[in-house]
Amino acid sequence: MAYTVGQVARAARVTVRTLHHYDEIGLLSPSGRTPAGYRRYSEADLERLQVIRAYRELGFPLEEIAEILDDPGGDPLPHLRRQHEMLTGRIGKLREMVAAIELAMEARALNIQLTPEERFEVFGDFDPDAHAEETERRWGGTEAYRQSSERVGRYGKEDWLRNKAENADWGRRLAELMASGAPADSPEAMVLAEEHRQLITRWFYDCTYEIHTGLADMYVSDPRFTVYFEKIRPGMAAYLNEAIHANAINRA
Repeated sequence: MAYTVGQVARAARVTVRTLHHYDEIGLLSPSGRTPAGYRRYSEADLERLQVIRAYRELGFPLEEIAEILDDPGGDPLPHLRRQHEMLTGRIGKLREMVAAIELAMEARALNIQLTPEERFEVFGDFDPDAHAEETERRWGGTEAYRQSSERVGRYGKEDWLRNKAENADWGRRLAELMASGAPADSPEAMVLAEEHRQLITRWFYDCTYEIHTGLADMYVSDPRFTVYFEKIRPGMAAYLNEAIHANAINRA
């Protein structure tokens, strides 16, 4: 069966212009033409287009895709390894940005007294004031909000870097505990849950057990928080939620 360029474009979710370009550079030339010169694509052409799209999703340039597809004896593995390294690096950068976002959210992102250069060093490409309006709307009338705003306003770059390091160390130890197989309501897990509560109290506001369990529920209900803990170790958000509730019950 032969397909028109319009049919192929709709089926593959590409533009007609893209297909014309692929034809012009020899990446995907239709197997046939009508007497009037219109392109006709075969099933084999569609299969080739599917492979092209897969490589494009991985970020391969068109020249490399042509090289891979047109060399029957070629080995695509070196190309894939190189692209794997590039994607892994990109994922690492995204994870760093997510960590910066979550740090800023927990800090309430309010009244941070840093120069533009220091902000970039601490938070990367993320703007720590991005959630200030939402934060004030949700918690503006609370004592925790007042305390957090007052404390954060006094912090300089070294304070934020120390906070970042303390949270990273705590996260590493919680991940190690999870890897050991200790249950979330174990004494060791509750110790780390209590340490987490004290970190918040020391850096931002007096975090009562009631507030802490509320935060724990937000860690699993709000994707913006969940992704931060899942980045450290899959399943951490739910594990920490259970540990915080167990610790609150144990300390009651």
